[in-house]
Amino acid sequence: MTVELPADYKPSETEEFLNPRQLEYFRQRLEKMRADLSQELSVIPHPKPDDGSREGDQADQASAETERDLEQINRDRVRILLRQTEQALVRLQNGSFGYCEDTGEPIGLKRLMAQPTTSLSRDAQEARERRAAR
Repeated sequence: MTVELPADYKPSETEEFLNPRQLEYFRQRLEKMRADLSQELSVIPHPKPDDGSREGDQADQASAETERDLEQINRDRVRILLRQTEQALVRLQNGSFGYCEDTGEPIGLKRLMAQPTTSLSRDAQEARERRAAR
């Protein structure tokens, strides 16, 4: 079933939760996120093997090392976001999108609008964070 969305459509709390229009909205949004993240990943420079040659002074070497570290951190961040986006698209396909993976309860439209890749309700996320802090 194909759902046409008006160009200015935004899901509303007054609608039935995850009705076909909302699902199509989130599908389109997640597909765009995936495309944007894939593009971003493609332009991040790949790490260059350290050839052992050290040109420049210690400050130049430290600067180059810091730049390599930041590129690696950014590459890892984008990969994580891309994986989360792919997982959200799978949940959209299998019907579990929008429901907490811990409790099965609806995550809530406001939270999904803010972070469509989320798989946990706010309460479940906070409970996990409390357990991790112990």
